[in-house]
Formats: sequence, structure tokens, C-alpha cells
Amino acid sequence: MNPSRPTTSAFPVVATHGHVTFLGAGPGDPGLLTLRAVEALAAADVLIAEPEVLEVVRAHARAGVDTPQLTIADEVSAAAGVPVIRDAANLVMEAARSGRRVVRAVTGDPGLDGNAAEEMLACATEGIPFEVVPGVATAVGVPAYAGVPLSGKQGADVRFVDARNASARCWSEVGASDGTLVVSATLETVASAAAELVSAGRGPETPLTVTVAGTTTRQRTWNATLGTIAQVFKQGKVLPSPEGARPVIAVVGERGAAARREELAWFESKPLFGWRVLVPRTKEQAASLSDQLRSYGAVPHEVPTIAVEPPRTPQQMERAVKGLVTGRYEWIAFTSVNAVKAVREKFEEYGLDARAFAGIKVAAVGEQTAAALVEFGVKPDLVPSGEQSAAGLLEDWPPYDPVFDPIDRVFLPRADIATETLVAGLIELGWEVDDVTAYRTVRASPPPADTREAIKGGGFDAVLFTSSSTVRNLVGIAGKPHNVTVIACIGPATAKTAEEHGLRVDVLSPEPSVGKLAEALAEYGAARREAAKEAGDPVSRPSERRPGARRRRTT
Repeated sequence: MNPSRPTTSAFPVVATHGHVTFLGAGPGDPGLLTLRAVEALAAADVLIAEPEVLEVVRAHARAGVDTPQLTIADEVSAAAGVPVIRDAANLVMEAARSGRRVVRAVTGDPGLDGNAAEEMLACATEGIPFEVVPGVATAVGVPAYAGVPLSGKQGADVRFVDARNASARCWSEVGASDGTLVVSATLETVASAAAELVSAGRGPETPLTVTVAGTTTRQRTWNATLGTIAQVFKQGKVLPSPEGARPVIAVVGERGAAARREELAWFESKPLFGWRVLVPRTKEQAASLSDQLRSYGAVPHEVPTIAVEPPRTPQQMERAVKGLVTGRYEWIAFTSVNAVKAVREKFEEYGLDARAFAGIKVAAVGEQTAAALVEFGVKPDLVPSGEQSAAGLLEDWPPYDPVFDPIDRVFLPRADIATETLVAGLIELGWEVDDVTAYRTVRASPPPADTREAIKGGGFDAVLFTSSSTVRNLVGIAGKPHNVTVIACIGPATAKTAEEHGLRVDVLSPEPSVGKLAEALAEYGAARREAAKEAGDPVSRPSERRPGARRRRTT
């Protein structure tokens, strides 16, 4: 060790050198990470990432991974909104010298990042092993999401320019070309870049597209020409703005023409593109619903409205679980994912597993409950063929037959506030029912103040209500949603509760299924988008129509 080197270090020093992975995190969409990138992140001891992609990559890192903060290199870079990292190389080398596995994540592709190249040379000089995991380059990924192909069947001359450091000679060369040009710039500098190209000989009528926040649900693309982009920004009140330093990707050439982009803009034309959708459910319940909403272009915001707690008196549940093992029941009926979880936890407490269900018929109220059972290792014998509810389950439930059913008893683990519909129906079919409180549902704590303000102030574009209790609990802990917010309900009973709380119901699911509810909201969004286009109006989100809202947000 160099005696002049400080003995204090952020990382424990060991004799063996570590390993560094230089990783491209892509332009911003988390789904663009490669499989190799996810593998490297899962094995990392230290994660050193640019601020723009930290959240994208941290989701795949293990719990407890070190994430030292990076700083801005200079005031000029900070003012331009382009964080050039000052201490990344030092952090990378220090962590690698300590024998740890380091992932250095950059926006786009590390092969196009000058700082990453310098850090690779530093590793090579010290003999520290490293690898490079390519990522989707921003200059390629953003046009793809904007619906602007860079090449065609006949091929094309495609050139890439960074307006921040382009020389006069560079502008002269690309201005004389008639190929496709991809320019990395900012909102404030893209007009001057266009002027440079016109001065260099490119026609002012040449089509131009400018995309900000590309590949994210904040993406927005403007169509213009080299000669009109400054006017388009001024008329649209895009500039002047404190957001003028935000990076953009501009594509110059016929392939970015408006008529062409209208057909190919697959991302921004998603039915719920950019909509902030409130999902008032527990986090476990909301996961699949949120994934479906993201596929429609929405930004789901999960707010738990209920918390699940064990029953106050667990003895009844304990007796019932023991009864399963001793052959007391012919059937067990699960009416929720939480009921599956409660029984599974009791099984684990007693050292049991799914084999304890041998010889017992299992019913599930719907697809999500059935999926939770399958994950547990149990394939349900009965799932409603029609409506996924207690009533739908009863329609398919066989009556008790003493000839074929050696036992006449059903175990029904459920919430403390569940209705009596299923119990009464089973008794009518000739079954004895052990109706057992498996868990209690209590109102969750209020969400953070900014979420409550967004709910009451119209900051959300839609709210999905999946039960009457979610309506009551959300209003109770956060207040009533603003009248510009689209209200979507899973069924008539939930809609009635919403109306009783003074809410206007805009979307009603055709079936009592969270998947169908999300689908119905997407259809509503698509119809709203088409109506705006037919009327010649700009496509906007519901939240943009509230008093005081900006006409179009780009943050």
C-alpha cells in the first residue's frame, strides 16, 4: 500500500482486487435493461450509478448493497442539466481495490460514455478485471420509442452529433449530408442546433422531431422543421422555461416526418399514456394490477387502504387447521389471497406444507386466489366458471350428497368483515360450515401529505376502486378524489358506495375482475384520446384540465 494514501476508507481493504462491471442502463425505461445487466446487479457489492438511472438499476440489486453518492463535476455542467461525475473513478477504484464486486451504471451505453472509458483505462492500468455490459444507447432507444425509424429498407446514412461539443467543422459536414441526423441537445439549445444545420446547407423545410424524457411515461415529442422549431416551442409555451436545460434527442430527416410518426408513434399513443392512476389496495394485491396498468402506459401509484392483522383470538383458526390434518373437512374454500396467506402462515408455524391438503377438495373464489394457491403448491378443484365472487362460487358448488361425500363439513377461512352470502348458500346446499376468522382487516395509516394533496387536488388522472371498503377507507384516510379524476369501479356494489360518497362513476368493469377493470379503464382512455383527435383538440390527461394545472407537463 502507498504510505501516502489515507488509511481511512469507505470500503474494507483486503489483499485481492475486486471486479468492475461497466453497465449500460439504457435511456430510462426499466424494461430495457438486459438479462446480463440484471444478473450483474444481483451479484454487486457496490452500485455506483448516475443519478438519472439509480432507481432503474437499484431495483435489481440485492438488499444492503452500498450505493455511494456521486457529485457534479462543475457548475457549468450542473447549469446545463448534464451531470458529469467528478468522483466516480475514485469510488470505482477504491471499491475494487477492497476486493468487492462493483457495478458502474451509466445512462445509455457505456461504449458511448467518455467518463466510463476513462474509468475502464484506470482499471486496466491497475490490473483490476472488468467487463462491459452494453445497454440501449439513448440516441437509438429514444427515436424508437418516439416512432421515428432511423433507417429503412433501402438503408440510410445515419449520423450522431452531441450538440454540447460539436465543432463548426462537424456542423458543416453533417449539414451538407442529406442523411438522417440524430442530435443530442437540450430544449434550450435544439433551436440553435437547427440554425447551425440550416447555415451549413440543410434545407429549413427538413422535418425534425424533438423528444424529451424519452422511453419514460413523461415522454413528449414535438413535430416541426429545422426552420420552425423555435416558433413551435414559443407558441406551445415550451420555452422560456426553467426546464430548458433538460436533455432531448432530435432526429433530422424525412424519416421523422409528422405523417410518418403519426402511424408509428406506438408508445405515446398507448391508451393511458402518462396517466397517474391511484391503486388503493395492499401492495401485494396491487402488484399484478399495477403491471397491467403499466402495459397501457399508465403510472400506477399504490396506496394501501387496509392493513391485514391476525385474529384477536387465534384458537379457532388453530383448531380448524388441525382439523384439516385430522380429516374433519371435505372442502376448504378460499375467498381471498389474504385467506390463502393466513392458512399458509399457520401451516408454516406447525411445520406443514401443501401435502396437508391431500384428500381435501379446495375451492377458490377467483383467478388471483387460485394463483396464490398454485404458488403454495395447491391446485384448486373449483374456481367459478362465471362471476368471480361468492355468488359465482355458489352457482358451481355441488350440493351435499351423503352417498358421494363422506364428510359434510366445509372450512371457510375469511376476513372478520366478510359477508354471510357464502355461508348461507353452503348451508342451503346441505353443508355444515366452520366459518373461521383467519385475519382482520383494519384501516391503513394515511398516505403521505403530498399524496393526500394530489388525491384531493386532482393530481391523479384516475382511481381504481376494487371493493366498497376501498372507497370508504380511501375517503377516510385521504379525502375524496377531485371531480376531474376518472372513477373506475369493479362492480355495481362498489359503484353504489362511490356514489354515496359523492363520486361520479365514469368506468364500470363488465366483470368483477381487477384485470377487466384495468382493461375497461384502458378502453375509456382510448375512446377519450380518439374523441380529442377527431375534434382537433390536443390529447390531454384528466389532471391537466383541473383549475391551475399546466396545459402539458413534461416533468
